[in-house]
Amino acid sequence: MNKLKTIAICGSSGHISDQVEAICLELGKKLAENGYNLVCGGRDGVMEAVCHGFSLAPNSQGTCLGILPGMHKEDANPYCQLVIPTGLGYARNSLVVLSGDAVVVVQGASGTLTEVAYAWQFGKPVASLKSTGGVAARVADTRIDDRRKDKIAGFAEVEELLGWIKIKLGE
Repeated sequence: MNKLKTIAICGSSGHISDQVEAICLELGKKLAENGYNLVCGGRDGVMEAVCHGFSLAPNSQGTCLGILPGMHKEDANPYCQLVIPTGLGYARNSLVVLSGDAVVVVQGASGTLTEVAYAWQFGKPVASLKSTGGVAARVADTRIDDRRKDKIAGFAEVEELLGWIKIKLGE
């Protein structure tokens, strides 16, 4: 049984810049090298780039899971090792967040914003790579409401983020 901690990645679908893609590749590879599982929405953009990076780590013990909004496994990016087609549309965002022990936001738009809200409500540790722009930059170092005393942790670099993950997950 895989008992590794799981990091949920929430971010933009569609085209991403070369800069954001490079950050995503680094993030995915570092998560795998540090012994984590990865869960995401399983599609293109940020999700595909992070999954691709995850696949580049030699000897990774972790698994890359894609939880799709649609009903067809074929819609997943080619780097997902496990795919769950839900047919739930955006409602699947709650499943992505609930599957993670911590949530990381990369770039993102309105769908990512719903994942941030779910993570906040579910009490998940939430961090953003604010250097990627989008929702990640907007929510970094903020509190959504008074339900929690902490903030969404904002980081410019992947290494800083990894240190935060280790602290938050008690490693």
